[in-house]
Amino acid sequence: MAKNRWYFWFAKAAARLCGRPRVFVLAVGVVVVWVATGPIFDFSDTWQLAINTGTTIVTFLMVFLIQNTQNRDTEAIQVKLDELIRSTKGAHNELLDLEELDEETLDRFRAKYAALASAARAQLDLGFKDTGTPEP
Repeated sequence: MAKNRWYFWFAKAAARLCGRPRVFVLAVGVVVVWVATGPIFDFSDTWQLAINTGTTIVTFLMVFLIQNTQNRDTEAIQVKLDELIRSTKGAHNELLDLEELDEETLDRFRAKYAALASAARAQLDLGFKDTGTPEP
């Protein structure tokens, strides 16, 4: 972790910075300046290449920063959810680390909970409350 600490710090700081309105306004400003200089450069291929190259490089790098931030946020949310499940009386600990299961097993869990939700809605239609634990 220590050798990747610089990337963690950089990705977090860059994502935080790039998500601010000022950065968006700066990007719009760059595009406006580029458009305004079009007549000066006679709308040449080089003039077009400048913006295409710049935006391609920024987009390419931002994809990795955004993915890193998304991965970190998703993992943090999963750990928090796991802790809530673990610490809730009556919760099913088998649901811990659910995101690591294969698709077939995940589909079985999803079907089980979809059936529970459907049964709860049917009970609501009959005037029952939608609280408590559905297990017998």
